[in-house]
Parts: sequence; structure tokens; C-alpha cells
Amino acid sequence: MSVHPVRDARQPTATALPTVAVVGIHGHGASHVRRVVDLQERGLATLAALVDPRPLDGEAPWYPDLDTLLAEAPPDVVVISTPIHTHLALGSAALRAGCDVLLEKPTTASLAEHAELLAVVEQTGRLCQVGFQTFGSGAVDEVARIVATGELGEITGVGAVGTWVRTAAYYERARWAGRRTLDGVEVVDGVVTNPLAHAIATALLLAGARTADDVTDVRLDLHRAHPIEADDTSAVVVETRAGIRVAAGLTLCAPERSPARVTVRGTLGTARLFYETDEIEVSSPRGTRRIRCGRVDLLTQLLTARAHPPVTLRCSVADTGAFLRVLEAVRTGPDPLPVPDAFVEWLDEGGARHPVIADVEEWCARVADEGATFTELGAPFAVAR
Repeated sequence: MSVHPVRDARQPTATALPTVAVVGIHGHGASHVRRVVDLQERGLATLAALVDPRPLDGEAPWYPDLDTLLAEAPPDVVVISTPIHTHLALGSAALRAGCDVLLEKPTTASLAEHAELLAVVEQTGRLCQVGFQTFGSGAVDEVARIVATGELGEITGVGAVGTWVRTAAYYERARWAGRRTLDGVEVVDGVVTNPLAHAIATALLLAGARTADDVTDVRLDLHRAHPIEADDTSAVVVETRAGIRVAAGLTLCAPERSPARVTVRGTLGTARLFYETDEIEVSSPRGTRRIRCGRVDLLTQLLTARAHPPVTLRCSVADTGAFLRVLEAVRTGPDPLPVPDAFVEWLDEGGARHPVIADVEEWCARVADEGATFTELGAPFAVAR
């Protein structure tokens, strides 16, 4: 990899707007482009470049790869929305070139890569925010405040449920989709590490587990109904250093998509966070109430931290260590087991075709509530072998 001159982009001039480049502009990357355009229209940033292997016409100059951009016109901030296995190389290159970075989740493809990226952040002194959007949620802050007041009593566990739908077209959109490895490179693109990664990361956050050292054990039950390598239906049970068990039941094979939720359980009550809409439902001796909160945009918050160094990032690389412990367990664990045909019904046709696992929503809820895996609970699709 080429070496680029390092500059101090953290100290902007009084009049210059921070320049932002987006790397990977298709799929989810398109939403990042729209976000930067919005910031530009509000006079908060300038969209300086679009980076993608495919030539395009857009609102800013196009570059075929990040190295070319960094050699010719390094921006203040680089937004990276590319496949998981590219995150370490691209993030490190941008940081070493003196750029601050917004890196899409998951942070890296392994715990070792996470440690390497963390070392680059420390060596360069640059900022690297990771795109776990719920870390910017006011609802997460409010749940933490409620817990701190003692309203829920002693916390006994945290459970997450995600019952979504993914079609055949979802896995046909890219070569790396649904793969554990691609061309000899680890990709780790399963339900735990990508589509419902927010459920795991948010549950860990609410349990007080941020760093890799905050996790003491991970148990997994990985399954798949789609004809893919990675998992699409999984149970995760995590033990934390604080003694709180975090359990998640996750699937992309539900009959319909339902709101993902994370529940903090205490001896006196519960707080249920619907993290996609930043809403909370609290049940305690005070009664039941619903709270709607706002959210801090992570790119905007990164720009604030650049301009005001005392401000800390909402989701730094170090803050994602606990999640990477879970990803590492998935990466090094056995291949997901195919769900027997007797428990799978295929709906629709063509690109809309998708599998539904019998009673999978109920089993995911039990994982979260009882803190055990599908197999430990006796789910028929997991034990019928």
C-alpha cells in the first residue's frame, strides 16, 4: 500500500468546511451520500469525492479507489461503506493519511483485525467512529438513566429479538453476501454479524459491555434455511464481566418483519427498547409508559468531535470490542447447520422467494427471555437431527 503524507485535519481553519469523501456508494453507501449532501446543503460539510470501482456521475469528483483519492486530494473525513473484509485496509489507509473516519459496522472481520485497527487509531491520533447507529440513540441514554435510578431494581439480564425477512435477491446482490469466506478471505456475513448486528451491539451496550475484556464467554447456535454459507437464524448467549447475561434470538426467516427490540430485565420491572424507532416501553411499580426519543447522527457527531476535541465519539473502535468478541465466536465456530426441510416453508417466487422457519418468532423470543440457545431450549428445527 502506498504511503501518503500525513496532515493535521483535526484543526480546521475558521472558515473552511470539513471535506467528506464516501467510499462505496451503492447499497447502504447511497444513504451516506445523501447524508453528506444534506450536511452540505446545511453548510456543515462539503462532499469532496465519491469512491467506487464503477465509474459514475454524481455530486462530486469520482475516484476508482481510495488510494488514488488519498494521493491526489485527501479529504478531512472518509466515510467507508464497503464489504466487511475491506474495512481494516481502507480504514487504516485513511487514518494514516491524516483523515478522520466513519466506518460502517461491523468494525472488522476478526478480533485480531479489530486490535490492529485500534492500534492504528492510537498511533495516528485520528478519530474513527463506527456506524452502530444505536450508539447515537437518545433511547439508549434514557434506558441507562432509568436503570441508574433503580426503578427496574437489580438487573437480571438483557435480551434481544430480531425477526426479519431476507429474500433470494438479498443474497444475489453481491458475491460476498451470505458468505463466510470469499476467495480465501474471511467475510463473516451472517445474521449475527451484519443485518441484526445492531441487536447484539445494543444489547451489549445496555449491559455495560463495550470492550473486548467486558465479555467473558459466548455460546452460539448457528443455523441457515437459505442456501448460503453463513447463518440466517441464530441464538447468541453472552456472559459479561459484570455478571449480566445477554441473549439474542435472531432470524431472517420470519413470516414477516417485526420491530427489533432489546429488553433490559430487572427484579422490579423491564425497559424494552425498539431501537429502529428509538422508542422505549417501561413497566415498573410506577406503571407502564411509552417514551419516544431522538438520535444523534454519527457522522454529524464525528464532525463535532473534530471541531471540539474534548467531545468524545459515541461509538469509537474500542467501544465495539465486545461485539467483536461475538463476531470472533461466529468466525471461529462451526459452519451453520441447515434447517431440515420439514421445518421450512418457501414463500413467493423469483427474487422475492424466501424461507419461513416454523414457529421461529416464538423460539427467538424464548432465547431472549430465558437466556438459552435454540438447542438448549429444545427447538425442533435445531434438534431434529
